[in-house]
Amino acid sequence: MTKAQNSISVKKEPLFHVSKNTVLPFWQKSAFLSGGVLAALIIIALISVLLIKQNPFKIFSAIVKGPFLDLWSYLQSAAMLLGFAIAVVPAFKMKYFNMGANGAVLMSCAAAIVCMKYLPKVNIGGSAMPNWLIMIIMTVAGIIMATLYSLIPAIFKAFFDINETLFTLMSNYIAAKFCGYLIYIMDESKSGVLNIVNRISHKGWFPKVGGNNYLLSIIVVLIMTAFMAVYMKYTKHGFESSLVGESVNTARYVGINDKKVMLRTIALSGALCGILGVLYAGSISHTLTESIGGLGFTAILVAWLANFSPLIMVAVAFLVQFLQTGTNYVATSLSLGSTDFSSICVGIMFFCVIAAQFFIEYKVELTSRGREFFHIKGNVKMVEGGIH
Repeated sequence: MTKAQNSISVKKEPLFHVSKNTVLPFWQKSAFLSGGVLAALIIIALISVLLIKQNPFKIFSAIVKGPFLDLWSYLQSAAMLLGFAIAVVPAFKMKYFNMGANGAVLMSCAAAIVCMKYLPKVNIGGSAMPNWLIMIIMTVAGIIMATLYSLIPAIFKAFFDINETLFTLMSNYIAAKFCGYLIYIMDESKSGVLNIVNRISHKGWFPKVGGNNYLLSIIVVLIMTAFMAVYMKYTKHGFESSLVGESVNTARYVGINDKKVMLRTIALSGALCGILGVLYAGSISHTLTESIGGLGFTAILVAWLANFSPLIMVAVAFLVQFLQTGTNYVATSLSLGSTDFSSICVGIMFFCVIAAQFFIEYKVELTSRGREFFHIKGNVKMVEGGIH
């Protein structure tokens, strides 16, 4: 190779080389994640000082205080966020990027609300339909609706290789407008919200657990979490889903029908979304709107940060909701006028933790050109082997 050719090849070489990291010990992973959280807190403190002119210690005090002002409400919100994350886990483990959890939950909620509105008017043997039967029918209807709705993009993906990310993302908007149409034709008040609070003797309302309005949804989501932990790690179906996600060709080679696995897995994901929609209708809000707050998108980040481990997701979901609830209280107590500050804080936390996760999964090494560059330009010494 001539000197000119060597010069050209050196110039084309990048400064850094990124490669898959070896498995780090637990203490090192914890150090990276702690560093990410600390970096996020520092950035939030700087924003508090520079943008809203507030003492950062006052901000952090309010963040900690916020969730404890209504502890049960915070626990229920965290549980529902966890539920969304659990619902998307089987799809993402299969490398099926399901962005349609919001839509599936909305469709389930719509089916349950329709049952709550009309079934109490049905007479059986001269008497009104009993509440226990209404609850069973609305639960089955919600789960079936969400399952079928989730299967539509899965069928197109399995048989026609249609991109599932865009398909499922757009399905959220279709579900929202469908619910808007239902509200329009079913709500006599034309308020834009179909409310079942004042319907016939609260038919379709799920019972309180221990006299508590919040505990039922928390218990159901924890059961979902335990089920998913067992399903993904100890069952044949969970193993097949993971194998299809790792390599479709390998799955086919060992005799696994990847289309069947995909449809079965997405049906499970849809059924879990259906349970969440029924909980919204029968236990949490008893209303149907065009939006449920976009929890499905936040849940994807929760699942990703937990590396799709259901048990780790419990901690991540409750931490994210703690920050969300706390920063919402900051916005209210300081009269900031909107929840933008809350969204910014949560976004910063996600960004910093994801950055920490990157350095857990990958190592960054200086190439020969990089070592030469830093030596000449800045006389910077870096440890051989990269950043671990």
